[in-house]
Amino acid sequence: MDELTINSFSDLTQALQMMRDELTVLGIKELRTPDAVETALGGASGTTLLVFNSVCGCAAGNARPAIGLALQNAIIPDSLYTVFAGQDRDATERARQYIPDQPPSSPSVALFQDGKLVYMMHRHMIESRTPNEIAHDLTTAFNAHCQRKGPSVPPEIFASTGSAKICGSQFSTGRG
Repeated sequence: MDELTINSFSDLTQALQMMRDELTVLGIKELRTPDAVETALGGASGTTLLVFNSVCGCAAGNARPAIGLALQNAIIPDSLYTVFAGQDRDATERARQYIPDQPPSSPSVALFQDGKLVYMMHRHMIESRTPNEIAHDLTTAFNAHCQRKGPSVPPEIFASTGSAKICGSQFSTGRG
């Protein structure tokens, strides 16, 4: 496991990129602008996974690893997206407009079917739970609503993603 110490803005930028990479290595596309969110979610058909990424410890130690595990399931959503709360604020705000009856929560995971929210996992459903427990809930939702054959990336690629530890949290370095 790589240890990362943040002593500068450059170190922080590197750490944030690693947090982003932990999801993108799984085939999840980042939505960094409101226009990108609108293009991805406006008029979406099929099933769409939207991950609200975060820098917090429960995102690093629980949510992102759980999402990786869940996307190894035999059935996964058709489209995979993420916004980074606190980093890409305008994109995150636009994404939250697609779930108006849900309180802001990050990390969190939304699953849409033909543009309609069918499953929501809030932060309180992530905190104090193991990645395996969270992944189980996500795969249950995938199995109920999705049809695309998984996994999102081949098992050997998933297995090769390493982790880094920072501030007591761990996140993918994208390398073994």
